[in-house]
Amino acid sequence: MLPVNQFVNFIEQNALFTRSTPILTAVSGGIDSVLMAHLLKAAGYNFAIAHCNFQLRGNEALRDQQFSQSLAAQLEVPFHTINFDTEQYAADNKISIQMAARDLRYQWFDTVCQQSGYEAVALAHHQNDTIETILLNLTRGTGIAGLHGILPKNGKLVRPLLFLTRDEVQTIVTTEGLSFVEDSSNASAKYARNKIRLEVVPKLKELNPSLERTFENSLLHFRDLELLLELKLDELRQTLLQLKEDAIYLSIDKVKSLNPKRLLLFKLLSEYGFNETIIDDLIASLDKHSGRIFESGSHSLLLDRENIILKPKNTVAVSKGIIDKDAHHINWGAYKLTILHDDSALIIKDNPLATSIDVDKLIHPLTIRSWQEGDHFFPLGMKGRKKLSDFFINQKVPLHQKDEIPVLVNGNGEIMWIGGYRPDERYKVNDNTKKVTIFELFKLT
Repeated sequence: MLPVNQFVNFIEQNALFTRSTPILTAVSGGIDSVLMAHLLKAAGYNFAIAHCNFQLRGNEALRDQQFSQSLAAQLEVPFHTINFDTEQYAADNKISIQMAARDLRYQWFDTVCQQSGYEAVALAHHQNDTIETILLNLTRGTGIAGLHGILPKNGKLVRPLLFLTRDEVQTIVTTEGLSFVEDSSNASAKYARNKIRLEVVPKLKELNPSLERTFENSLLHFRDLELLLELKLDELRQTLLQLKEDAIYLSIDKVKSLNPKRLLLFKLLSEYGFNETIIDDLIASLDKHSGRIFESGSHSLLLDRENIILKPKNTVAVSKGIIDKDAHHINWGAYKLTILHDDSALIIKDNPLATSIDVDKLIHPLTIRSWQEGDHFFPLGMKGRKKLSDFFINQKVPLHQKDEIPVLVNGNGEIMWIGGYRPDERYKVNDNTKKVTIFELFKLT
């Protein structure tokens, strides 16, 4: 007898779908997917059958396609099928045949769901598939997430046979006399998963005949631990990651107190593209001098004085802007600089984003640019010359923001104004000033 009650109980316990949910059922014609289709029919669910012909096994692939179509007719459910040039797709995308087949399969499932309104895609994985997946993940080094195995539900993908082992599937199909087709490639140890199924798992079962049940119990613990870790990470995202303007700040003191530091920091930063090697280097640098930068493909991590600063990479370099005598405005980086001529000796106060400069001291063309190593100026209100790098340190300018600060340079090469911070003492308005040019910065949205 088909285990319909167990099947339904598993579906309901894991909230996979309801009897009214339109389900697209992936059927290869093999023993697992055939049993799943019969169980769905016997339990009264609303489903259709979908079959992919990857055209990799000649007449055998055509046989599987025709068998799946006949099964759909027998069960009186809709049938969807497609033929793929899998080898060409693999060659075009420089991926393995197995990866190509997987990509093509799931892309097509998505398309059929969108076109026909299916809300779930049922896949016929069982407990032994989970064991093979975990062993594969362990050999590939996929981390904690790789230990939870195959989930009963992942988005639209549902797996209602995970309550059965391979031996149980075989026994049920044999007892019920259900017809299916054999994929000859399953007997080949050429593929990694087949090698684990045919050579590794049998050896493990010699050590533990109840291997499937042992893994099933362990999976419950692994999934609970993963949930616990995600709860901790959600908490840290709220308390440790502080968003300021376009960057995220992590307090170095708080990072040092994390336990376990390496795991938590990696899980927090891996979503920004940082791998374990970079995290190891970052941790080793926490007690060293600030200024070191770590980069992923999309983000940079800057070890500042008190914080680790996470920021998207600036993919567009800010070029130097030239300001002619007749210019009225210029865009530079995140700012618009306006230029206004005033027939008075107006002094700008209490607005760090604006300054007035004696017209007679301007030598055109002027330049607006980022700071450069060796830059110096004479800060207004201070005695003597100061290196711009030291000025930024005194102003506690985050290292990642230095390149974004506009520096206004006279035609003789002298810095006249650090936009948003301080004008130069040499260019201030004085008793001899007759006319000024007013420079004002506006943040671009």
